[in-house]
Amino acid sequence: MDIKTYMQQVGKTARAAARDIARADTQHKNRALSAIATAIEHHHAALLAANALDMDNARAQQLDIALLDRLLLNDKTIAGMAEGLRQIAALPDPVGEINDLKFRPSGIQVGKMRVPLGVIGIIYEARPNVTADAAGLCLKSGNAAILRGGSEALHSNQVIANCVREGLKQAGLPENCVQVINTPDRAAVGELITMREYVDVIVPRGGKGLIERLMADARIPVIKHLHGVCHVYIDVHANVEKAVRIADNAKTSRYGTCNTTETLLVAESIAAQVLPKIASIYRSKGVEMRGCERSLYFVPDAKPASEEDWFTEYLAPIISIRVVKDMDEAIAHIAHYGSQHTDAIVTEDYTLARRFLREVDSSSVMVNASTRFADGFEYGLGAEIGISTDKIHARGPVGLEGLTSQKWIVLGDGHVRG
Repeated sequence: MDIKTYMQQVGKTARAAARDIARADTQHKNRALSAIATAIEHHHAALLAANALDMDNARAQQLDIALLDRLLLNDKTIAGMAEGLRQIAALPDPVGEINDLKFRPSGIQVGKMRVPLGVIGIIYEARPNVTADAAGLCLKSGNAAILRGGSEALHSNQVIANCVREGLKQAGLPENCVQVINTPDRAAVGELITMREYVDVIVPRGGKGLIERLMADARIPVIKHLHGVCHVYIDVHANVEKAVRIADNAKTSRYGTCNTTETLLVAESIAAQVLPKIASIYRSKGVEMRGCERSLYFVPDAKPASEEDWFTEYLAPIISIRVVKDMDEAIAHIAHYGSQHTDAIVTEDYTLARRFLREVDSSSVMVNASTRFADGFEYGLGAEIGISTDKIHARGPVGLEGLTSQKWIVLGDGHVRG
C-alpha cells in the first residue's frame, strides 16, 4: 500500500473512532488507562529489549547526545510511563463539564460545555515515553490519536503501541482510537499534516527543524513551541544558597530537555557572591561557560559569548552567562532573546517577584524554582502532550484541558425569541 493510501485509511479510521471515544464514559476510559499501565509493566523486558535495539541503531547512526538521552528507556522511565497513566486516570474527566451556566432575561440558561477536539495527530522524535503519555491524555480527554514517532524509536514505540491496544481491548474500547504509524517513511508526516478532513489539530514534539517544517507546511492548526531558550535571573535580593542550587539544577539535571536553562542572568551587585560558586559547580560537571564581558571578570575561564549564543538552545552542557544591571535589564534581555517558554527569578523581594511574574511574557514564569519544573507531570497534569508557547487555546504544558474545547449550550423550556 502506498503512503498516501495508508495515511488516508488511518485518517478515516481515526475519524470514525473519534465519535466512539467521545461518548465513552469516564469509568471505561479509566479502566483502559489502568490496563495500559499494567500492560507496560508486564512487558517491561520486551520494552527494554526493543529500546536497546533502537539505542544500538541510534549510536551506529552517530545521533547526538541530547537525542540519545531522550531515546533511552530504563526501569525508572518505564515505571514513570505507568505512573503517568495512573495519574491521568485519577484526574477529573473534563469531557462534558458545564460551567458559567446563567439565566438570561429571556428565561433561557446559557453556558459552556467542555468537549473533545476530535482527532489529534502527534508527531515526535525520540522520546518513546511520548507514545504512552499522548495515548493516555488523548484517551482521557475523549480524542482519537494518530501517533507518528521518529524512526529512531520505531521498535520501542511498537511495543508501547501493543500495550495500548491491549489495554483498550480489555476495557471494551475501540483499539483504533489510538493508532501508531508503522512506517518510518517521512512522507507519512507530509500526509498527516495536510489531512484536514480527518485531523483537527497537530502537536509536534521534536527539534527545531521538525517544528519549522510543520509551521511551514501544515494545513491544520498546530500546538507547538519552536525552541526553549530558558533563563534564570539571580536578583540582587536573592538568597545565595538558593541561587546556587537553582542555577545548578536548572542547567545540569538534564541537558537535552526544552525546560533546561540555557542562559544565566546575574545582577551585578550580587555577581561576586554567586558567580564564582556557580562556575565552580559547572566546571566540575564539564559545563562549558560562555559569558559577556562583565561575567568574564568573575569567571575568567569562560569563553566570550557571541550575539548568537544568547538566542541558542544548546541542549548540551553549555551555558551563556550575562551580568545585568538590574531586573529591568534582565527582563529586556529575556524579551529580546527568549523563546517565551520558561523563565525564573531568584529573589527574596516579594514586590520584584510579582513584577517579574507580571512582566515576563512566557508560558511558565517561576519564582525561586528551577525551570526544570516546567513539565506536565510536575504541574499535576499526569503527563503532557507537549509544551505550547502559543497564546491562543493552550499555553505551557498541555494536559487534558488543553486537548478539549468549549461549545455554547442553551437550556430552555419551550422558549421562543420575541
